[in-house]
Amino acid sequence: MTTGSTDDTETSTGSDDPRDPGARRREQRGWYFYDFACSVYSTSVVTVFLGPYLTSVAKRAADGDGFVHPLGIPVRAGSLFAYSVSLSVIVAVVLMPIAGAWADRTGRKKPLLAVAAYVGAAATTGMFFLSGERYLLGAFLLIVANASLSVSMVLYNAYLPQIAEPAERDAVSSRGWAFGYTSGALVLMLDLALYLGHDGLGLSESEAVRICLASAGLWWGAFTLIPLRRLRDRHIPPSGDGAVGSGWRQLVATVKDMRRHPLTLSFLLAYLVYNDGVQTVISQASIYGSEELHLDQSTLITAVLLVQVLAVAGALGMERLARTHGAKRTILGSLAIWTLILVAAYFLPARSPGWFFALAAGIGLVLGGSQALSRSLFSHLVPRGKEAEYFSAYEMSDRGLSWLGPLVFGLAYQLTGSFRDAIISLVIFFALGFFLLARVPVRRAVAAAGNPVPERI
Repeated sequence: MTTGSTDDTETSTGSDDPRDPGARRREQRGWYFYDFACSVYSTSVVTVFLGPYLTSVAKRAADGDGFVHPLGIPVRAGSLFAYSVSLSVIVAVVLMPIAGAWADRTGRKKPLLAVAAYVGAAATTGMFFLSGERYLLGAFLLIVANASLSVSMVLYNAYLPQIAEPAERDAVSSRGWAFGYTSGALVLMLDLALYLGHDGLGLSESEAVRICLASAGLWWGAFTLIPLRRLRDRHIPPSGDGAVGSGWRQLVATVKDMRRHPLTLSFLLAYLVYNDGVQTVISQASIYGSEELHLDQSTLITAVLLVQVLAVAGALGMERLARTHGAKRTILGSLAIWTLILVAAYFLPARSPGWFFALAAGIGLVLGGSQALSRSLFSHLVPRGKEAEYFSAYEMSDRGLSWLGPLVFGLAYQLTGSFRDAIISLVIFFALGFFLLARVPVRRAVAAAGNPVPERI
């Protein structure tokens, strides 16, 4: 599925010239809007509603010991969501190399971006039908939507080196995240109004939650139209290789090529570790708040809304810090703060919304900036002409290999029955990620990739 025509394919003259600032800004504005479209899924679905709601559905279907049995496997109802997130990541690992190779070989990222976005949006909209004891339906739709988002983000992120000059990338990446958090905040305000006023609207609490889930899918699909109209494919002579076979061959080739850039690999390893912690905190925060801290849904929505609002300021503020101190040092500072946040979460008293809001404020201030600066920093380490395949590897670090954190979280709860033990187990991801990133000489890594070294990085 695609929009536009072959006129969208880049030529070397006229307004399509990548050196034309006006053409670049038009693409950048369109690029921002995919964050605006899909971030609602990450915020409303993964972070707020689906974890607690799917857990409640699983508990209704559970046996007397609190276990459900998908495919005959005993799973504690409280661990189902975390395990489903991990399984979605495994599915994404299979698909993302194929997507990256197809995009690089054909130069046509936009049609595949459209397919991935609309499959994910459709699965999210289908969550309206998650009721009763249909925990398997919920797990299936979560797996499809999460894997689709991962594939779409491979293609979305691969545009960054093509639409922004090296000196622009921290700012462009940060603005993209700011757009995403802005949309998350807008939709969460609407969700909060619907959830709190569901009685007056003649809706049950379950119906209100299912409407919030489905509306995220509709939003995702609607605003994806904007980047599909403004982003342009770069022409590459067609290859005769098949997409699936070449995808796996390309993955092997990419890994071999990355061995020629060991410093890029070193950054990816560090990012894989600390981002696994970030993604797990995001996806499991609502379950921790509802199940361990005994906070109601309206409190959780308000807390995540606070995260969204402050994440906009945090993303833009950390971009300013990066101008002075460099992206690497700014990211390292954010990882130290993440560690302190998890320690505070472990000791957070139950039924204390005020302390939970304070914790949410801390998360908001570091969340957007640490993700945006990581993306822009990696864009400097990608050899020219290999954007999609390298960002496929990056996305596998961002989402595709972020299965270990949810798995550790789920296992910790399965073994101990305590979400506090589960949340504190994530400290290792931030501590180890800090150590690995600190050892990466990023200026040398940029030069080794054949790219111009920014004045401050």
